[in-house]
Amino acid sequence: MPRQLFVTTALPYANGNFHIGHIMEYIQADIWVRYQRMMGNVVHFVCADDAHGAPIMIAAEKVGKTPQQFVADIAAGRKPYLDGFHIGFDNWHSTDGAENHALAQAIYRDLKANGLIATRVIAQFFDTEKNMFLPDRFIKGECPKCGAKDQYGDNCEVCGAVYSPTELKNPYSALTGVTPVLRDSEHYFFKLSDPRCAAFLEKWTQGSNARGQTHLQSEVYNKIKEWLLPDENGKRDLGDWDISRDAPYFGIEIPDAPGKYFYVWLDAPIGYLASLENRFVKLAGDAETGSQAYHAFMADPATEQYHFIGKDIITFHTLFWPAMLHFSGRKTPNAVFVHGFLTVNSEKMSKSRGTGLDPLKYLSLGMNPEWLRYYIAAKLNGRNEDVEFSPEDFMARVNSDLVGKYINIASRAAGFIAKRFDGRLGEITADGSALLTLLRAQRLAIEELFEDREYAKALRETMLLADRVNEYVDANKPWELAKQAGMDARLHDVCTVCIEAFAMLTAYLKPVLPMLASQVEGFLAVAPLSFASVEQELGTGHRIGSYQHLMQRVDIKQLEALFEAPAVAEPEKLLPGGEPVAHTVGAVASSLPPEGAVLALGRPGGEAIAGPIGIEDFSKIDLRIARIVNCEPVEGSTKLLRLTLDAGEGRTRNVFSGIAGSCKPADLIGKLTVLVANLAPRKMKFGISEGMVLAASHADEIANPGIYVLEPTDGAQPGMRVH
Repeated sequence: MPRQLFVTTALPYANGNFHIGHIMEYIQADIWVRYQRMMGNVVHFVCADDAHGAPIMIAAEKVGKTPQQFVADIAAGRKPYLDGFHIGFDNWHSTDGAENHALAQAIYRDLKANGLIATRVIAQFFDTEKNMFLPDRFIKGECPKCGAKDQYGDNCEVCGAVYSPTELKNPYSALTGVTPVLRDSEHYFFKLSDPRCAAFLEKWTQGSNARGQTHLQSEVYNKIKEWLLPDENGKRDLGDWDISRDAPYFGIEIPDAPGKYFYVWLDAPIGYLASLENRFVKLAGDAETGSQAYHAFMADPATEQYHFIGKDIITFHTLFWPAMLHFSGRKTPNAVFVHGFLTVNSEKMSKSRGTGLDPLKYLSLGMNPEWLRYYIAAKLNGRNEDVEFSPEDFMARVNSDLVGKYINIASRAAGFIAKRFDGRLGEITADGSALLTLLRAQRLAIEELFEDREYAKALRETMLLADRVNEYVDANKPWELAKQAGMDARLHDVCTVCIEAFAMLTAYLKPVLPMLASQVEGFLAVAPLSFASVEQELGTGHRIGSYQHLMQRVDIKQLEALFEAPAVAEPEKLLPGGEPVAHTVGAVASSLPPEGAVLALGRPGGEAIAGPIGIEDFSKIDLRIARIVNCEPVEGSTKLLRLTLDAGEGRTRNVFSGIAGSCKPADLIGKLTVLVANLAPRKMKFGISEGMVLAASHADEIANPGIYVLEPTDGAQPGMRVH
């Protein structure tokens, strides 16, 4: 019997456009969904905008819109991304939809009836300038667990700890910069510390579904067990979860609690269910009938539920979410699939660092979306690991694998079939049949790899098969057979084998390259390919269509343009009378700067001044005087020096700085410098770096080499703040 699956990706927060991390996750899930459908299974693939919370309310207020209109405007920009990368969600909804309001309140009532909702008065941070209680994400400070600075009020991005905002050290309001005050407020809690929850989660997180698949990857379980499992004293870090927020707040009202709203992280995952219900309503054309169909689908024991998420939201999806579902009497996920980040040079992609990959820019440059789908798939496996993006590797894989190996098979054979044999396939002899049998024999292995999300292995196996086909082509040389008298039958045989093999390889690649597969199906004049279709040859006499080139190679200029920083407009140079300088062609040569010089107009130090910021932005950076008490080279690195700094804290800090090419360690020891003291600690292969020292350099490092560490004047002491 066909399986029936309910598949989701993490809901994007509706305060901005998609970034490349979203696209990577959606591509990963889309490939799995397309594979399942090729296997004949029924899949409902849904997502939604995560629409609630104070950030949305505040952002909408700043631009003079209602939160609903703000979210609707963001949602209107989703389609070009999804269509552009061939991501086929069956339904896209919003957590502000009627279904989510009803489901969130129903789940809350069920949890309350089960004795798992409690209230208590808590001291909560209040911003006296903004006149509102501060949501967790608008409170920042030092992590109470690891001491990392500038962390949010609900969890630490450095060590992953989950905590209460009041546990933060040196808190400040991210809205106004003021130190918040504590005020009492009654809050509602989901009693995750209840022994029933702990017992259920211990069993579920280590359990398997009916298919023998573990609910969580082993590395994910190893991460969450530090909260879940008791320590040597029998204590757990699994505390009750604050699920309420005070007005003003954009969200779903808590039943029978005026002025109280569900915390956005309670109703966001419920949005998965709401989007599915909304899909059934649309399919039925009637709210009541659709809702009944949804409840019947979710009550069916055969229904399987899967979530694709990033590693930064593990705790919500592997602890809170399954417990909410189980104790409200609902189906728990069959598995939660966690993936890592997309990185460049082993660091998370960042637009601010110039390592971001803008999805719409990618498309606007005419780059084939299936290049990216293939490259990401060729890097993905079933584990929670980061995916490294290398422009050079990207170009090599696409040009070598897709064009040089796969597409090349069709291009070498199709012309001969069309010109010499009226577009019809011929008989296949023993050697060709043996090759096709080899390709067919890998079907089950490739299916299992897709099922287990081992896409990199599936594509590697497919390309090894393409290598075998190309070896067959090179051994038989159809271009030479075409020149030899009496060799038409063999030419027909060899080219027919190539086309049959190309059809099989296309079936194996179809989950990753759906649009290319559709083009191939048109060219081959066949019904939509599935994995089962590899068992059937197109057959003698089958007529194929006219071959059109299916894919271009990646051009290095496209990649260069993709990662090129936006040009900074230079200010227009004015004459003393106020008129702009005329652009006289004849004057260009004489006005060029000397070789190696940098035109200083608008670019002091070789680069333009950055755009303006507010004082609140600057106040977030804690600059402190620090003394360099030791400095030494880093073994294994030609660029880094290890600085030991005294910033007046009663301890020293370890900071790695890329200044080895310009500074001698002995010259720095004992000097004062300026430290970015609240930069989050960064784990490097040489150790933990606990900040950054300030240094100056010219933008043109070739013409103006040198890095100069900043030195405060005499009188400054370690620990003093730079204002």
